[in-house]
Amino acid sequence: MKKLCAFTIAFFPLKFCLILCSLTEPNCFWRIKKIEVYDGDLQNDCGFVLFTLESPIEENFYNHIINFRIPARKYEFFLVMFFATDEINKNPYLLSNMSLIFSFIFGMCEDTMGVLDKAYLHQNNYFDLLNYNCGRKKRCDVKLTGPSWKTSLKLSVNSRAPKIFFGPFNPNLSDHDQFPYIYQIATKDTYLLHGMVSLMFHFEWTWIGLIITDDDQGIQFHSDLREEMQRHAICLAFVIMIPESIKLYNTKFKIYDQQLMTSSAKVTIIYGKMISTLELNFARWTYLVARRIWITTSKLDVITYDKDFSLDFFHGTVIFAHHHNDIATFRNFMQIINTSKYPVDISQSMGQWNHFNCSISKNKKKMDFFMLKNPMEWLTQHTFDMVLSEEGYNLYNAVYAVAHTYHELIFQQVESQEMAKPKGLFTDCQQVASLLKTRVFTNPVGELVNMNHKENQCAKYDIFIIWNFPNGLGLKVKIGSYFPCLQQSQHLHISEDWEWVTGETLVPSSVCSETCTAGFRKSHQKQTANCCFDCVQCQENEIANDTDMEQCVRCPDDSYANLEQTQCLQRAVTFLAYEDPLGMALGCMALSFSAITVLVLVTFVKYRDTPIVKANNRILSYILLISLVFCFLCSLLFIGHPNQATCILQQATFAIFFTVAISTVLAKTITVVTAFKLTTPGRRIRKMMIKGATHLLIPICTLIQLVLCAIWLVTSPPFIDRDIQSEHGKVIIICNKGSVIAFHFVLGYLGSLALGSFTVAFLARNLPDRFNEAKFLTFSMLVFYSVWITFLPVYHSTRGKVMVIVEVFSILASSAGLLGCIFVQKCYVLLVRPDLNVLQK
Repeated sequence: MKKLCAFTIAFFPLKFCLILCSLTEPNCFWRIKKIEVYDGDLQNDCGFVLFTLESPIEENFYNHIINFRIPARKYEFFLVMFFATDEINKNPYLLSNMSLIFSFIFGMCEDTMGVLDKAYLHQNNYFDLLNYNCGRKKRCDVKLTGPSWKTSLKLSVNSRAPKIFFGPFNPNLSDHDQFPYIYQIATKDTYLLHGMVSLMFHFEWTWIGLIITDDDQGIQFHSDLREEMQRHAICLAFVIMIPESIKLYNTKFKIYDQQLMTSSAKVTIIYGKMISTLELNFARWTYLVARRIWITTSKLDVITYDKDFSLDFFHGTVIFAHHHNDIATFRNFMQIINTSKYPVDISQSMGQWNHFNCSISKNKKKMDFFMLKNPMEWLTQHTFDMVLSEEGYNLYNAVYAVAHTYHELIFQQVESQEMAKPKGLFTDCQQVASLLKTRVFTNPVGELVNMNHKENQCAKYDIFIIWNFPNGLGLKVKIGSYFPCLQQSQHLHISEDWEWVTGETLVPSSVCSETCTAGFRKSHQKQTANCCFDCVQCQENEIANDTDMEQCVRCPDDSYANLEQTQCLQRAVTFLAYEDPLGMALGCMALSFSAITVLVLVTFVKYRDTPIVKANNRILSYILLISLVFCFLCSLLFIGHPNQATCILQQATFAIFFTVAISTVLAKTITVVTAFKLTTPGRRIRKMMIKGATHLLIPICTLIQLVLCAIWLVTSPPFIDRDIQSEHGKVIIICNKGSVIAFHFVLGYLGSLALGSFTVAFLARNLPDRFNEAKFLTFSMLVFYSVWITFLPVYHSTRGKVMVIVEVFSILASSAGLLGCIFVQKCYVLLVRPDLNVLQK
């Protein structure tokens, strides 16, 4: 059943917005800490020794603890020891008739490094690392140390006493060949980085900063994280490696700060050790760098200073913490604790996370705002309901691991009837260690604890977001979880109903480059990460139907890209059809000119015996008129839906009929010249020979053109082609000429015939004859040349239907030019001025 979690906090002079979050359970927490205890307590570890007594614990047994200053940050460990030992001593099935008690290692919970360094470096005899119970016989009691791994490392020098490290898992202590008597109770962070990367991928954060400690653990984390991020296309904006030496750090901290503040990455991962230079500076970075999301682990859950604050994602720290079941009996213990037996100050628990009831009715839509001048005013409304930190929970399990080990040792003592030494006194460290490392038990909250299998592959993580308010108040809310043992799609669970009502965007972005929208592709910048790119619009007829596409996809030839270049649309098929206005106009022109040419031919046949028809070689006139008819009609092959036959006939008929027409004109010009040059009687035989040659000129010229066309059609014939470039969204069906070279050879041959005709006619233009048509032949060739010289550049600069229209128009214009220049004057004489159609003497 989902509950709605909401709270409103305001501090003078700040007023904060309402947070509204819908969670599967009311996981809301608070803590209060004074500024004066922020610094200094990071240097403190704690160490405890657990042993058993056959007599019950006296009520004032732990009163000596009052004489020692317990740092607020480590107060939780004493509360856990009091609670765990009290719970075990009340359990009749565990260490029955025995009392489990503890003593803290002198100096550790006050000045760990000072005492241990002094003992380790100078090997003082009065400081016994094997036995902290002075005046007693040598015992082999199990010691609990943490949360710093270096403490356990130093305690292991010349010591065979078993030790359980309750701090975060550290690979340096997992080498049992080097440290055979140190055991870790914490779970290894095998899938921590997978969870972090899954969170980034979920929120689409692709530009991430990384701050790690400069040691083997940090370097290994960096390597594994980079490899996992590359699989999800996430990039590292910067990597800052913080040295462990504070002196070395002080020489470089300005460089680190500048790199952090100038980076465009809005999300930064912090990974390192507890009690380190990195942890000490985490609070300072949150103050220096505003509006930054920090992702880290529970071991770096430190109080931070926020210079400006609002309840949004940009002012929080996202924490990954191992999932642990809630210890309800611990809350009861804190509420009814016997302060005369356990000398504790309950107010000290304010420095730890405490539950508070943040659930309201789901139907409640309005929250009343209120002002608080002091956080304590708000805290008076809530009871102390402390929850354990991860180290505290590890310490709780460690106490139970020792209790189960002692229980088994006592059972073995009773079975072997070892009455020589007191019950509960263990001196064989090897025996204690061998039993400790094989303990498997279920703790009181139902979780399985296995001392021999620390690499739990199915460790579940809870994901929290923490806000640190001014005046020391901190609030924490669970927003999701990560469980690697489920299906891939179910590994990460983020509550879908939670939302931040802050007036800003739902989730901030952290990207190097903004997302390329549909219609654009990514263009990666040189010498930059893959996440940094420019957005380039797709080229013509290419689309990108999704965001952040690496390459655009080209549309098929029968499709085209829409204006947004996001999808391919089907092209409309078109061609120069008779239904088109231009197609209809050109078709009518071709038929009209053909009809006119036929009428001229009929006229010439009717007046075939008149001087003007006979003077200009009527047979050649008939041939020219018939060829012009076919020239006009061949243009109709260019109109309509093309097919293979029409594509071949277009060029072949055009070339052959125009060759006949031009060669006929050439023959007429030669006839005119020979008529005046061969008029003497002695040249009659030569005249007959030249007259026969002119009659052979037409078939010879036509035969040459037929050979050229045959070569063209055999080598590279015309074919049906699709033009998708000329008109947007359309496929134009046209005839491709196949061999462009062959096409130009045909035109060149026609041009050479026309040039010959023009030259001969030009030379004969001034010969004295009433019916001399040399001038008209000259003008006809001039028109023919003008049309086709203009045709070539226009034809090559156009596409699609326009190209076809230009060719048809050129055929009609050149044919009409021949018809008009040669026959209009003759028809005028024949039909209008017959008086001029007579021979002069």
